[in-house]
Amino acid sequence: MRRLAIVALFGVVVAACVGRPDADASGEEIYLQLCSNCHGDQLEGGVGPPLGPGTNAAEQPDEYLRLTIVEGRGRMPSFSSSLTDDQVGRLIDYLREAQAG
Repeated sequence: MRRLAIVALFGVVVAACVGRPDADASGEEIYLQLCSNCHGDQLEGGVGPPLGPGTNAAEQPDEYLRLTIVEGRGRMPSFSSSLTDDQVGRLIDYLREAQAG
C-alpha cells in the first residue's frame, strides 16, 4: 500500500512539471513553470535537490546541467519534449545568474 502511495505521489509531481513554456519565455519563467515545483521557488530544493549558490549543481559544468535537463537523471524527468535548445540555454543562464548571487 505504501509503495502505491509513493508511485501516486511521484506521478503527481511529474505531472506538475510538464508543459511547454512560451517560446520566448525567460529562463526565470521557464524555471518557475517547470522546475520550481520540485526545486523550490528560490532554488532551495524540495522533492529535487537545491540548485542555488554553493550547491552541487553550482559546481557542475553547463553541459552536465544541459544533459540533466534534456535527458533526465534519477527521479528527474526528461524535458526534451518540453524545451527547445534555446530555452534550455536560457534556463541554464538563469541558474548561473541565481547561483552567482
